[in-house]
Amino acid sequence: MAMTLGYWDIRGLAHAIRLLLEYTDSNYEEKKYTMGDAPNYDRSQWLSEKFKLGLDFPNLPYLIDGAHRLTQSNAILRYLARKHNLCGETEEEVIRVDMLENEAMDTANLLARLCYSPDFEKHKPEYLKVLPEKLKLFSEFLGKKSWFAGDKLTYVDFLAYDVLDLHRTFEPKCLDAFPNLKDFIARIEDPQSQLTRTLELASTPCSVKASCTKPIGLTVVSVIAPFGGARLDPWPVELSPELPPLLCRPGRPGGVQALLPRVAPAQLLSPSEA
Repeated sequence: MAMTLGYWDIRGLAHAIRLLLEYTDSNYEEKKYTMGDAPNYDRSQWLSEKFKLGLDFPNLPYLIDGAHRLTQSNAILRYLARKHNLCGETEEEVIRVDMLENEAMDTANLLARLCYSPDFEKHKPEYLKVLPEKLKLFSEFLGKKSWFAGDKLTYVDFLAYDVLDLHRTFEPKCLDAFPNLKDFIARIEDPQSQLTRTLELASTPCSVKASCTKPIGLTVVSVIAPFGGARLDPWPVELSPELPPLLCRPGRPGGVQALLPRVAPAQLLSPSEA
């Protein structure tokens, strides 16, 4: 029986889970929930099912695997990783996995708070000022290893890839001073590796969907091969007000304006699910 992964139809907290499911060639299907238009962002599609799924702590994302019903993104990742021996083999590897899992989450949450802040432009320069020191810690932790826990890939490599890719989207040059982090990303995106196929399968076409409480403005988005990624470009592209809605912030040159649907890498993090 196929597992069911439930989440919003965006990248968000499910990205690393999707990557792990594809990498392990797991049999699964997705239940994708869509929000309504601005300004209310109706969540009834999810809320109508939220308390009917037998979840101990109803939330998104969730994973249903037979009798096992899980919520919390990292709990889902660990559950899947245990099935495939991707949690680290030695005590030292397990320690590194545990630390990086939480550090990656903390770092992603810092970026999310900035991007959802109404004072985005005010706080962005300070965030960029301290970002090199944060990335330096990741670089030093990886060192000369191929993967963050050691010589073998573990589930936290997908978390690390996710958070580094988000920051690469946010500030394209932020990894230039850390060649080992760029090499780590290159190993995952290597077109000859199984991992790139994983990224392709875990992604969906990158068509911009946006709806703002203010008139549609200009954003800075382009699609990059091979897996429907999006990067910030130096020229603006106008969003059509006729495109289907999801979430966005009004056009702000130099910032992260548009939240793309499903799992396209320019989509940062999901709205908090309460």
